[in-house]
Amino acid sequence: MNIAIVGATGNVGRKIIEILEKKQINIENLFLLASKNSEGKKINYNGKEHTVTNLEKFDFSSVKIAFFAAGSEVAEKWAHVAADKTIVIDNSKYFRKDPDIPLIVPEVNSKKLSDVKNKNIIANANCSVIPVVVALKPLHDLYNINRIVASTYQSVSGAGKSAMDELLSQTEDYFQNKEIDSKNFTKQIAFNAIPHIDSFLENGYTKEEQKTTDEIKKILDKKIKVTSTCVRIPVLVSHCISANVEFNKKCDLDEIRKVLSTSPGCKVIDEHQDGGYITPVEAEDKFETFISRIRLDESRENTINLWIVSDNLVKGAALNAVQIAESLITNDFYGR
Repeated sequence: MNIAIVGATGNVGRKIIEILEKKQINIENLFLLASKNSEGKKINYNGKEHTVTNLEKFDFSSVKIAFFAAGSEVAEKWAHVAADKTIVIDNSKYFRKDPDIPLIVPEVNSKKLSDVKNKNIIANANCSVIPVVVALKPLHDLYNINRIVASTYQSVSGAGKSAMDELLSQTEDYFQNKEIDSKNFTKQIAFNAIPHIDSFLENGYTKEEQKTTDEIKKILDKKIKVTSTCVRIPVLVSHCISANVEFNKKCDLDEIRKVLSTSPGCKVIDEHQDGGYITPVEAEDKFETFISRIRLDESRENTINLWIVSDNLVKGAALNAVQIAESLITNDFYGR
């Protein structure tokens, strides 16, 4: 089977390459695509150097699946071109709200993959939404969720490599007592927290917060009430979510821990002692969605609080896309 990766030189593209290698997926030919500026670069896969090809020169009919990891502008221009000849798995936000395109997190709604025949495009969910729905789908099945209040604490890698570089350079400047210059963020990110991701909407929410609401509802259940606050924090990798979840039925903490401990993609680390929880550092490079600090909300009936952590470049992007591809392969591309 032949596979292409668009945006192969970026953070997510390289992570897709790494995960394909780790999972030892049977690939006959791997085509690495990027802009003409990256044409000719060499990237190693399975001990062999692969040369990056100019996206504009590539014939997508030669591959079975094309991963898009190059942002919304590239997806807008090239995804439909590719989808005329192959199946596209897109990591950008561009197609997520399209009702005819499935928004997929395999542990949650893989059955929706049969809808790929609509347009040959599958959307990968937002990097902070994926861990939320992975953790909450088993609980929704158990108790039926009425409302979610999600506060996300998102690492700078969610904004790209330049944002990661800025955090590092600002940290160095801080210790050298230099003036701190902010280019990728509205305020200093080093030693700070910025309650602002993406642009503001008329309702006072940011686009990131609106995406959180819209995508949770599209993936889990449109009847669920959702509100969120999204914060950028000075962490390189891994997103965290503090979730307050209200159910329509009485809930039991022991049952919740038991169910989450056996649910696909979930790992419970919930010890009521110093260090008995997961932080971004421990989640980095891990495939699992980690759930900690499980406790009742004593101010509201049938409500709990959870702390959810996941590597946003792995499960929040590359791994989820690869798992989508695995589901397609397992189901023989749904007769396509």
